[in-house]
Amino acid sequence: MLAKDVYNVDDLKEIVSLLRSDKGCPWDKVQTHQSIRRDFLEETYEVLEAIDCDSPEMLREELGDVLLQVVFHADIEAEAKRSDLDAIADEVCKKLILRHPHVFGDVQADTVDKVLSNWDAIKKDEKQQETYTDTLKSVPKVFPSLMRAQKLGKRASRAGVELESEEQAKALAKSFIESGDIAKAMFVCANIVRLQGGDAEETLAGECERFIEKFEAAESSGLSELTAEELYN
Repeated sequence: MLAKDVYNVDDLKEIVSLLRSDKGCPWDKVQTHQSIRRDFLEETYEVLEAIDCDSPEMLREELGDVLLQVVFHADIEAEAKRSDLDAIADEVCKKLILRHPHVFGDVQADTVDKVLSNWDAIKKDEKQQETYTDTLKSVPKVFPSLMRAQKLGKRASRAGVELESEEQAKALAKSFIESGDIAKAMFVCANIVRLQGGDAEETLAGECERFIEKFEAAESSGLSELTAEELYN
């Protein structure tokens, strides 16, 4: 194996299995889903960084690290005789076929909106979500809070519960701030971004970068000249 010029996914599976075997690596063979849970999250964020950097080389490397995480978790499941990589691939293939009846069946869906509508209906039936509350509860609690807030707002809107307008939402957020309920204000602000067609996480991430750049420029010319109001403005 070590003499190969080019490796594939099957080789990766074999390498991971070897690393976790009795003759493998002391660290790898004692890992569990829980012990490497955060590693998966960090590797995923690094993929996003590679996408933002528009670097094919970086993206290839970081996708490889995510693939390693998938294979590693699959190997843990295989050892416990609960699942394996082939079973995981089988399930996702069946899901893709089921959720694309306009490609693999005879359902008509000529627009993106129709595709998404079909996808949501199929997903709701597939996961046996009988109420709109079920769809809200299915949004993972581990999502970043701004992302989760937007998804909850979006799913509530499917039930006909939506902020009337961006202006109404801004007034509502202002009232929460004035009353000291910052959490509600943040929740509403996340959904203001949704109403604008944006992504709250990405919007705040961009503002964080702007904050650093403004602070750096101020520091180079003397922080004593900078007020907090100017920095946050």
